[in-house]
Amino acid sequence: MTTVDSRLDRRWEQLHTWGPYGLLGISTVLGVASADPHTGPAKWYTAWALIGSAVLLQLWWHGTRSRRPGRGRTPTPAGTGYYAVRWALAFALTWLSPFFAFYAATGYMDADELLPRPWRRLGLLASAATVAGAQAGGLPFGSGLQWVVFAGLLVANSGLQMAIAHLTEQEALRTRNRTETIAALQQALDENAALHAQLLVQAREAGVADERRRLAAEIHDTIAQGLTGVIAQLQVVANAPDPDIARTHLERASALARHSLGEARRSVHNLAPVALEHDGLPEALTKTVAEWGERVGVQAGFTVTGTVEQLHEEVAATLLRIAQEALSNTSRHARATRVGVTLSFLGDEVILDIRDDGRGFDPLAVPARSLPHSRFRSSGGTPIGGFGLDGMRVRAERIAGSLTVESEPGHGTALSARVPLVRHDP
Repeated sequence: MTTVDSRLDRRWEQLHTWGPYGLLGISTVLGVASADPHTGPAKWYTAWALIGSAVLLQLWWHGTRSRRPGRGRTPTPAGTGYYAVRWALAFALTWLSPFFAFYAATGYMDADELLPRPWRRLGLLASAATVAGAQAGGLPFGSGLQWVVFAGLLVANSGLQMAIAHLTEQEALRTRNRTETIAALQQALDENAALHAQLLVQAREAGVADERRRLAAEIHDTIAQGLTGVIAQLQVVANAPDPDIARTHLERASALARHSLGEARRSVHNLAPVALEHDGLPEALTKTVAEWGERVGVQAGFTVTGTVEQLHEEVAATLLRIAQEALSNTSRHARATRVGVTLSFLGDEVILDIRDDGRGFDPLAVPARSLPHSRFRSSGGTPIGGFGLDGMRVRAERIAGSLTVESEPGHGTALSARVPLVRHDP
């Protein structure tokens, strides 16, 4: 659009510069060709003097415009004077020969650029009067009929030129409005680009922070829990009088260490847990609950309700990690004898419930940030640490879920994670 506008402006400028020369030349040729051979020399001298003056005027104005680039379309006193002198020369030449009306028509071309707004209508009217006089048979008029024809032609010419001038002004106004709109849009685009760049920086920083939180949670859920299990097995070995029992617990400690190392490596690469590599969530939870119960010596059961769906990897991994952390908290703090884990498929959501019959805890003694959106029924017990619960909550909320906890001292703990049911991509 800018290239096209520049090309049109350049052609319009060339027309304003060379158009008067061309129209004056046409008028001169036609005037000389149609002249009466018996015309006196005084009239010829006058005509050639006026033509020469018109040429000199055009040369002067051409040089003036070239010395002031960019101001050719802005009315100036010099431009107004040029328009007035040119009209006077055209009127005098038209008096000598009607064919010089072609030169007088140049007043239609640039009145809007050379004359201030209050004088534009008058300039167009003066040019229309000169052209209408030539069209009526030439000046001076020799009969009343010519005056009547002149009046009609003047009305027609001036009306047409006034209408064109009005349309030109409206187009100029629309052009200015369009230019301002484009400038405003460009400014908005620049602001949007700057905002986009800022958002990219913020998103990058948020991504880094989120990745740090993910790694912290993964380390807590894999290495920390694995080391806790290894320590527990080694403590049994230290106090076991029977070598066979000690060997069994050493093998469990070794298996836990290898498993934790594998989970740590997968966490660094943001892969799904090992338990989900070949199994769905129900199968992985069945093995996880059974192995945990055997390792800590607690009766643990797992139940599935509803129609089982193949869950999205992120949903399955989140619920498995929450179950692992909840069982780890139970083994470290609850002193429970029975634990029940239930996975429920309820239409558009999945609910994971972990209940134990342990000693419970006082929720009021736990930092508030660790148990948001939780429901509790009483107080008075032993508080527990917060990163595990806080990590479970963050995991659930990361996939648009929620975590609720119910507990009271002496009556166990119930944890429920509720997340949307997002099916596995085919």
